[in-house]
Amino acid sequence: MRTGKTFQVGQQTQGVLLYFSFTTTRLIKHPCKNNIALYLGRQLFFTRNNFKSSLLPFSIPTSMKVGIPEVTSAHFSGSVLLLVVNQKVYIYDYEADSWNASTGIKHPVSHISGDNCCYSEHPFCLVITNSVFAYLYGDQISQTNIYFSNNQGYMFQKYVHERQAELVGSLGGIFYFHSLSQVGQLLIDQGKAKFWYSDHPLNRSFGLPFNFSGNVDVLIIPGQKGILIFWFEKNLLVSRNAGQLIDNVQVKKKRTTLHSSIVEANITIHSVAAGENEMAVLTREDDLYYGSLGILTNFLIKFAHQNIWSQEAALMFTNLGMLEILTPLPDPVFPAFDFQKCPVNIQAVLMDTKLQVDACKVEFLQGEFENKMYIIDMNSELELTALMIPRPGTSPVPLAIVSNPHSLGLQTIIYEDGYTDDGNTKHRMNISLKQQQHWGRADSNFTSNIKRPTLSTITLDIANKEISCVDLKPLTALISVGCDLKKKIVIQNDISACYKGILNPVALQDNYSYVIEKEAYDPNFRGQKATKDLLVYYPYERLGCPLLVYYNTPWKPVVELWREGKFQEVIKAEYVLLEVNGLFTYTYSLTAKTALCSSQPQNWTTVMENTSDRGPFSWDRENYVSCHDPNNNAPLKWPNAPYQILGGPTENKVIFNQRNGIYIFFISIVDPYYSYCHLETTFSIYVYGAFPLKSIPQEASIILLMLSILLSVCLAYMIPKLLHTQRGNRVKGCLVSLCGRCRESWVRF
Repeated sequence: MRTGKTFQVGQQTQGVLLYFSFTTTRLIKHPCKNNIALYLGRQLFFTRNNFKSSLLPFSIPTSMKVGIPEVTSAHFSGSVLLLVVNQKVYIYDYEADSWNASTGIKHPVSHISGDNCCYSEHPFCLVITNSVFAYLYGDQISQTNIYFSNNQGYMFQKYVHERQAELVGSLGGIFYFHSLSQVGQLLIDQGKAKFWYSDHPLNRSFGLPFNFSGNVDVLIIPGQKGILIFWFEKNLLVSRNAGQLIDNVQVKKKRTTLHSSIVEANITIHSVAAGENEMAVLTREDDLYYGSLGILTNFLIKFAHQNIWSQEAALMFTNLGMLEILTPLPDPVFPAFDFQKCPVNIQAVLMDTKLQVDACKVEFLQGEFENKMYIIDMNSELELTALMIPRPGTSPVPLAIVSNPHSLGLQTIIYEDGYTDDGNTKHRMNISLKQQQHWGRADSNFTSNIKRPTLSTITLDIANKEISCVDLKPLTALISVGCDLKKKIVIQNDISACYKGILNPVALQDNYSYVIEKEAYDPNFRGQKATKDLLVYYPYERLGCPLLVYYNTPWKPVVELWREGKFQEVIKAEYVLLEVNGLFTYTYSLTAKTALCSSQPQNWTTVMENTSDRGPFSWDRENYVSCHDPNNNAPLKWPNAPYQILGGPTENKVIFNQRNGIYIFFISIVDPYYSYCHLETTFSIYVYGAFPLKSIPQEASIILLMLSILLSVCLAYMIPKLLHTQRGNRVKGCLVSLCGRCRESWVRF
C-alpha cells in the first residue's frame, strides 16, 4: 500500500530538518496513544495517524539554534516528545505544537530514557510518565554526569548515587525500572554488560552479565512488566525481570530449535518492533522473524522469504497481531513523503501449514483486573479472579507472576468452575496479593524495605504458550504497594462544646476569635513565652465545633480510619500532636523512663531542628524512629523528659494545665508500619473545668499564712502578760472607758 498526497504543492518544511545519527532505522510508537509515532532515519517523520497520510520531514525551529541537527535519541513522555539534538535535550509538545529547550543540563548528553504508564491518571501513574533520565552513552560510569527530570524533561537536575564512584566500566544506559522500584545502570566493561541496581535488596549484587559488542539498543516493553529487549546488529536478548537475568532468543523452525541464539543464526538485525506481548525482527538478509513475549516462551520463527528489506525500512505493530513494514518514499514534485506499507496479519501467516505451528490450547482467558491499576496499602490484601477455558482434550497450565517479588507476594488457587455449552471445563483462578513480608515465607534479606512504597505488575498467562496464541494476550494489572489516597483519619467527636452549651455554633461561624495570652504560647514552638498576646480567628468551616475535654482528666483522642466515607477501624498505631498556634500549656503522663524507652525518644524540638526546611509540622512516618527499636542507638540521656508519642504500645496521655480555652491540634500518624499514607489532619478541643488562677502566687500565699499564724501565737502569749503590768492597767482602763461611752451612745440611739 502507498499513502496519497494531502498537502498543497507550495507547502514547504519550516525550520531545520533533523536526521538520525545511526545507519539503522528506528520507529518509536507512543505506548499509550496508538496513532502517534516517530520515524528516525535519514529524515525524521512525526505522525498522528500511524503514517496513513504523507508527511513533511520533521524539523526543529531555527529559533532553537541547535547547530548540527543530529538526533541521537528520542522518547515519548506523556503529551511531549523529547529529542536529543546535538547533545542537548529539546521538547516538542505535539498537542500545543510548541518547542522548548530543557533546562538544568550542564554537560553533553546523547540519550534519554523513560517509561509511560497507560493505566490511569493516578498520581503513581503520572510519576512513571514524568520520570526521565538524560546521559552520555559510553562515558566512564564513575565520573559521568547523569541528569534526572520528574516533570517530563522540562527541567533536569544532576543524579548521583552514593556508590557511583565505585563502579567500573562505561555507561550503556540508565533506566527507571518502576516494576522493581529500582534505578538500573547498564555497565559495559571488556565486552560484557550487566546491570547495577540502586536499592535493597538488588544493590547487593549485579545482574547476570551478557556478551556485548557495538552499540546496544534497549527497548522497555510497555506495561511495566519488567520485560526488556537488548539488540544490536548481531544479537537479540530478552530479560523478563528488568535485567536481572538475560536470555538468548532461540530461532525455531516447526518444532525444532535451529539456533540457540541470534549470533548462531548469523543474521544482521536491521529493525526491531515490540508490543506488549510480541516482537518482530527485520534483517538485512531480507527476512522477517516473529516471536511472542509470554511468561516462558522465548523464541522466534522465520516467515517465508520476501523482498521487503530496504535501508529505510522499519517495523511497527499497529495492533495486536498486526505488523507493518514501513518505508518512506520521496516524491520528485511534492516536498512531502509518501509511505509504502506492507501489512502482515500474524495470525493469518501462522495458519500456513508449512510453518507447522501448534494450535493454541486455550480458547478463552479473561479477568476483570486486565489493564487496571490497584493499590495495596500496608497490611492490606487484594483478591483478583480470572477465568480460563481450554481447548477440548488439552490441559494448559495458567501461571501468575509479579514483576517485583521482593515487595509483592502472591498465591494462586485454581479450581474447576463447571462446564461451557460445548462441554469444555471452565477453570476459575483466585489470586491473592499482599506484601511479601506479611506472607511469612520470605527471608528478610530477600524482601525490599517495607517502609518504602513500591510498584509491581501482576501478569496471568499460560505457561509455554504456543506462538499461535496471538489473540490470547496475557492479563496484566499494575499494583501500587503504597498509599491508598482514599484513606483519611477522623477524630471522634461524640461530645462537643456546642452540644453542652459551652460554645454557640452560630457565634463560632461569625468570625469568632479568642485571645491566647503571651504566657501560654510560643510562635517558634519551643516552649518559650511570647512577647505579646495572640488573637486567633476560629476556622469553623474546617474544624466544626470543638471536642469537649475536662482539664483534670488525662486525655488522648480517639483516632478513626475512614475510606471513601466508610468507617474502617479505630487506629491503635503511634501518632503525635502539636498545637498549631504554639500553645504549650499541656504535657504528657509518661516520661522516657516510664514509657520503657531503651533509647532517647524523639520530640518536636529535635525533629524540627533536623527538618527545618519542612516547616514546624514535619514529624511523620518517614522520619520517625521508635525509642523501643533495638536498632536505635541513641543513648537514653534524659529519662525524665516527657514522652511525646501517643498510641502504640504505651498508655501515654495528655495532661492539661489549669487553663480553659480552645486548642487546635495537628495530628500525624508516625508509625511507619501502619500505612504508606501521610495520615494527618487538624482538629480542635475545648478544655473546661479549670478554676481561675489566683492573682497572688502560691508561694507568697503560703508565706503570708505562716506569718499570720506566728503573729497570732505571739499576741496570744504577750497580751495576757501585758495586762498585769502598770501599762497594761492603763490600757485596760482606757478600753473600759471606751466601752462605756459606746454603750451610752447605743442606748440613746
